[in-house]
Amino acid sequence: MPERILRQGKILIVDDEKANIRLLEIILQQNGYTNVYSTLDPREAHTLFSSIAPDIVLLDLTMPHLDGFAIMQQLRPEMGINSVPILVLTANATTASKHRALKEGASDFLTKPLDEIEVLLRIKNLLETRFHSALLEAKVQERTHDLEKAQLETLQRLALAAEYRDDDTGLHTKRVGTTAGCIAQALKFPETQVDLITRAAPLHDVGKIGVSDAILLKPGKLTDQEFDIMRQHTVIGAKMLSGSTSPWLQLAEEIALSHHERWDGRGYPHRLAGEAIPLVGRIVAVADVFDALTHERPYKKAWPVEEARAEIERQSAQQFDPRVVAAFLQMCDDAGHS
Repeated sequence: MPERILRQGKILIVDDEKANIRLLEIILQQNGYTNVYSTLDPREAHTLFSSIAPDIVLLDLTMPHLDGFAIMQQLRPEMGINSVPILVLTANATTASKHRALKEGASDFLTKPLDEIEVLLRIKNLLETRFHSALLEAKVQERTHDLEKAQLETLQRLALAAEYRDDDTGLHTKRVGTTAGCIAQALKFPETQVDLITRAAPLHDVGKIGVSDAILLKPGKLTDQEFDIMRQHTVIGAKMLSGSTSPWLQLAEEIALSHHERWDGRGYPHRLAGEAIPLVGRIVAVADVFDALTHERPYKKAWPVEEARAEIERQSAQQFDPRVVAAFLQMCDDAGHS
């Protein structure tokens, strides 16, 4: 690792002896370390640690008010998150004290009186480990983010592939996602949940990929047998999305399976009713029907917005959750749709 990166590391020294702190500051500054912080009062250690966010702590064991063991206990919760090494300074390097320090979270030891070369080498080694671990963690997070992004893009394209089969624009999925997110917002969902629903809802009809064109694009009324096949797109979609650890894909699976259930229990695939239907499914049901009504399809012409809105309102407590309908109407009013 380049020396210049190590020299940028933030070092916190906690020692009640001014001479020790001054010696360490001189050694570090002469060797290019510019971010050196210190305190003579161990009671300030936790506050300084939180405000400075150091990359390494040089900690004396024997101090008044709070010894080094007590400070390590204070810092332990944050150490677990940040993996900050603690270099213990001690004149009492007994086996018992070393074992106890290691148990409390110490990474290494410097024995007083301090040797300049040993000080620099141990700090360098611990900072290299610290920065290497942080770099690896960042790379893992970046790779995870890239994989999730690739997975999202793949599924979005798959949803579009299914959607293009009965919507030449392929915009239905995006509109349903946007409308579902706006309804969730009107229902006072947290912004993080609104974002999840907006991203997950476009995958509601991904199961259409498994329905034949003869049924999907049929201009006339479907037979009972054909409608049974059409209903399977909910189950197919849920199976396609199942098994993921991603929160938005788990939500998308729930939406795909439940967005054709009805409040009165006459929907599909499981004839769920009322509160038994997942709320996200009830939200997407309204968004999906409104968009389908207001846009042309091979089997129907587009309805005017006001007629589609009136139809959604008529179906309150029948096809749709009344609370979701009320949020939808509020959304329409806010958007200026009469």
